[in-house]
Amino acid sequence: MKRNRKERREYMVNGKNLTFKERVVRDFHRNWMLYLMMLPIIVYYLIFKFGPMFGLSIAFMDYKPAKGFTGSSWAGLKHFKNFFTNYYFGRLLKNTVRISVFSLLTFPAPLILALLINELKGKMFAKWVQTITYIPHFISTVVICGIIVKLTSSTGGITMILHSLFGIPQETLLNHKEYFIPIYILSDLWQTVGWNSIIYLAAISGIDQELYDAARVDGAGRLAQVIYITIPCLLPTIIIQLILKMGKIFDVGYEKIMLLYNPGIYDTADVINTYVYRKGLIDAQYSYSAAVGLFNSLVCFILVTVTNKLTKKISGTGLW
Repeated sequence: MKRNRKERREYMVNGKNLTFKERVVRDFHRNWMLYLMMLPIIVYYLIFKFGPMFGLSIAFMDYKPAKGFTGSSWAGLKHFKNFFTNYYFGRLLKNTVRISVFSLLTFPAPLILALLINELKGKMFAKWVQTITYIPHFISTVVICGIIVKLTSSTGGITMILHSLFGIPQETLLNHKEYFIPIYILSDLWQTVGWNSIIYLAAISGIDQELYDAARVDGAGRLAQVIYITIPCLLPTIIIQLILKMGKIFDVGYEKIMLLYNPGIYDTADVINTYVYRKGLIDAQYSYSAAVGLFNSLVCFILVTVTNKLTKKISGTGLW
């Protein structure tokens, strides 16, 4: 109540309500240093985030670099229709959804790792585990893919182990389309699980310790404390992470795929993002690749919006 009264006084002068413009001017004079600190961030987003969005207009043009944006003729939805009727559309959509769904199944892994690290009694050992699991995140994707290619070659360590244990032929695994998705998912999990667990560890450290003390007094063991205290307290963080994950479900890491796949396994490995790269930069079909990329972004936006509404309706937690 006191806060509402104070806010009303801020928006009044001599008993008269200030207009929106007058409020902005008054607030700017009072907090001009804060606005000045925000200026570099605003300029960054305007130049590098919102500025390039103007280039999406070429998805509706027959864009020619020599003619530019103003000289190129408008094509309407021609490139979208060409993509939807393309022979490869079904394959690209199927592969993208398949890899994305398998990636989504690994979503609980960082949470499980964070819970396990939190349960370690030795603090020094826990720090060592965190460090070891974080390290792969800082290795370049090119280096990671080079390691994977070496380990899965005909004489690689992984191939030799699988050959000894399961009798798999001693051949390069990445030349077989049925092995690509397991290799991609497991290597991605190894590379990201430690880093993605940081946010859960931070959230766990913010849980009120008195809740655990009360649970121990009532006779709750470690597992019961995790189920009835830790996980419910982490639920808002889990939901937000899930929404962000859904926003990237169609944005499969094309850099890693391009470094691992080959024409022989396109049936399984080729996704929308790699198709955009080939058509845009290799075949120089700028308008067509822009249309395909825009379609991919729109699908991601719809997934984020729908997931946010569902989670907000079910649990009351959302991004907006």
